[in-house]
Amino acid sequence: MKLVSYYFQTDVNRQLKRGVLLDGGVLPVTGDFNALGETDLANLQAQLERANGAGLVPLEQVQLGAPLPNPPKIICVGLNYSDHAEETGMTPPPTPLLFAKWSNTLIGPDAPVFLDGTSQQVDYEAELVFVIGKPAYKVPEEHAFEYIAGYMCANDVSARDLQFATPGNQWSRSKSLDGFCPIGPYLATSDEIADPHNLRIACRVNQQTLQDSNTSKLIFKIPTLLSFLSQGMTLQPGDIVLTGTPAGVGFTRKPPLFLKPGDVCEIEIEGLGTLRNNFVER
Repeated sequence: MKLVSYYFQTDVNRQLKRGVLLDGGVLPVTGDFNALGETDLANLQAQLERANGAGLVPLEQVQLGAPLPNPPKIICVGLNYSDHAEETGMTPPPTPLLFAKWSNTLIGPDAPVFLDGTSQQVDYEAELVFVIGKPAYKVPEEHAFEYIAGYMCANDVSARDLQFATPGNQWSRSKSLDGFCPIGPYLATSDEIADPHNLRIACRVNQQTLQDSNTSKLIFKIPTLLSFLSQGMTLQPGDIVLTGTPAGVGFTRKPPLFLKPGDVCEIEIEGLGTLRNNFVER
């Protein structure tokens, strides 16, 4: 299933609803956005089968939102692609390098990212996200996939001038400006993705491909990340984990390339659709 949130274009209050993305439209379903366990997903599948296509809302009548509009945690992994580590000249960390984004960063597909001048060096980062489906605590790597509900695209938008302005770097602040975590366009349940470690991942800015890699280049694979995170910290249903970005980011280019008002950034991951956002001057 491809799970989405949406609101009707005519709804001035923009009240988000839950749905399943199908060919030609969205089928409304009921249930908590963060209810992603096996029983919850089975209930959604049953709703889908009972509807048998009835009640489908045409895509042109809706605007998609962030598939998970209120995740309990937004956890990010830095320097986790071998090609990205190489382009930065940094040594890959011995254990996963973690930071957080805050809830103010979260937006959905086609939502604008407002640039207000706080940063002059706004960068893009295509990332694969995995989503927690049930409480996970001290999970062995060999059981990690049992706790994953699905996958989606994300853009770990980063203010490089803020990130590198102080000794030790300001990872969380530089990556937590308003709108700096677009996700979507949908959450693909785990059964939709045969191998999350063999997906093409790309970023385009104004239709120019700037990142083009494969998730096979992840340094710490998903089972390692989930097991590591769950040591002493309980992962909750709906938590999202951004797994890192591949080579091609703006600050490593010569000359550097940063996002500006008027730019359109697209993140595309094989099987997970295309996440598109406009960058707009506030």
